[in-house]
Amino acid sequence: QVQLVESGGGLVQAGGSLRLSCAASGRTFSSHALGWFRQAPGKEREFVAAISWSGDNSYYAEAVMGRFTISRDNAKNTVYLQMSSLKPEDTAVYYCAARAAGLGYPAGAADEYHYWGQGTQVTVSS
Repeated sequence: QVQLVESGGGLVQAGGSLRLSCAASGRTFSSHALGWFRQAPGKEREFVAAISWSGDNSYYAEAVMGRFTISRDNAKNTVYLQMSSLKPEDTAVYYCAARAAGLGYPAGAADEYHYWGQGTQVTVSS
C-alpha cells in the first residue's frame, strides 16, 4: 500500500517556476514507477511526466518537454516535478501517481497507475 501527498502548488506569474513534491508512505517506494498528471477545469486528466523506479528513465508530454523535469529521491520516498517557464495553460490540479509495486517502468496512461495523491493546485497568471 502506498499513500501519496503532493505539495508545492500555488500561484505564479507566467514565466515563473515552481517545484512540486510528492511524499510517499510505504516500504516499496523504490519499486514503483511514478508519474505526474494534471487536470484543468472542464478537461480530462492528462499525462505530464513519468520516471522509472531507479530514476534512470523518464519521459514527458510534448507540451512540457524542455520546461519540466521529473526526479525522485528513493531515500526520502519523494518524487519531484520542477516546472519552469510556466504558461497560463499549465494551470491545473497536479496529481502524483504510482504504478503497482514491482512495475518499475514509466507509463503514460492514467489507468496504468494504481495509487493517486489528492492533488495540488497550480495557477499561472498571465
